[in-house]
Amino acid sequence: MPLSGDSSPAPQPGSTAAESGDGPNGDASGPSDGGGSSERSLLADPRLTIAKRDLASLRSEKTIVLALLIQLFVAAFSSFLVVGLTSLYSPGSVSAGEVVVGVAGEHDDALVRAAENQQGVRAVVYPNPEAAREAYHDGNVHATLLAGDSAGRIGVEVIAPTGSIETTLIVDQVRTLLESVERTERIARTDHLDTPPVPLPENVDASPYFGFTYTVLVPLLLFLPPFISGSVAVDALTEEIERGTLELLRVAPLSLVDIVDGKALAMVLIAPAQAVLWIALLSTNGIGVANVPQILLVVTALTTLVVTLGLSLGVLTAKRRQAQLLYSVLVIFGFGLLTFAPEHPATTVAKLAVDSPTTTTTLHVAAYAVAAVVLFVGARRLVARTDPEGL
Repeated sequence: MPLSGDSSPAPQPGSTAAESGDGPNGDASGPSDGGGSSERSLLADPRLTIAKRDLASLRSEKTIVLALLIQLFVAAFSSFLVVGLTSLYSPGSVSAGEVVVGVAGEHDDALVRAAENQQGVRAVVYPNPEAAREAYHDGNVHATLLAGDSAGRIGVEVIAPTGSIETTLIVDQVRTLLESVERTERIARTDHLDTPPVPLPENVDASPYFGFTYTVLVPLLLFLPPFISGSVAVDALTEEIERGTLELLRVAPLSLVDIVDGKALAMVLIAPAQAVLWIALLSTNGIGVANVPQILLVVTALTTLVVTLGLSLGVLTAKRRQAQLLYSVLVIFGFGLLTFAPEHPATTVAKLAVDSPTTTTTLHVAAYAVAAVVLFVGARRLVARTDPEGL
């Protein structure tokens, strides 16, 4: 029973003294915004508490920790790894000694001229295809090119080894040789064509390490964190639902929107934080990255998009497996659709990193930011209309 003089009703389950307007002594001393809810300071915001809780729980996720360690290793030793990785990206960039090719046939002279202008390739002419084949089988040449006439065109039969790392380097050199022959023949036969051929871009004398670093390595390091954050966000919400701990959070009291906001905040913040670390480590390895604020904006926007998608699927399905499957399919499909955009996100990041942004690049950065805000606002409305009791 209430004491004499205390006529205030007992607070209902899920409410606080501040919400009922009562202080510890029964006085209306709790701050109020006029709508029955207390004003919470930023540091005391329960959404921050949920965000901290989710971030702390990542330490127990071995898969996530392993992924972070791999990215940390790649970023920390990028200058060392880029040499080996470039050998897979562009095998011809790795010096492997001279490649000797045996050539024979009616148009062997075109192959010889191309080999003379290509570094690392030496052509040996044989009188007939049989002699060239025999030289290959005897191990005197690395590969054999038999150039014959095929309906007015040059047809080249290539005989090369299979099943070794050396094969990759040999095939890459042979491919470059044939591309050179094709380019030369296009120019030589232009006058005999009914329509002019499609012009080919000029050869660019650029380091393959530069191209690999800014078109593959940097986008890879910056795009993995958003996708991981989205996947973790799916688990963070659906596991709360499946384990029944979502009800305990709501007793705090917290609305479903507050819970989702807290989880989104944690997963969105962790990706740009990783991006800053990766960029710093790349810089220590001599790989400079320009326009860092714009790049972080792209990373944050993409993270917001995928995290919002993941949490929305978690609310709609309330099942971890279904939500993860839908998340993976939609992210892959969505990222694939971006190849039809005027500029792919990887291209946007690469241009920003090398300080060569265009107007299209700037527009894409703004578009990602706007799309992130629109999707996040729409997702919050979806969550607000969802009945927590039905999850």
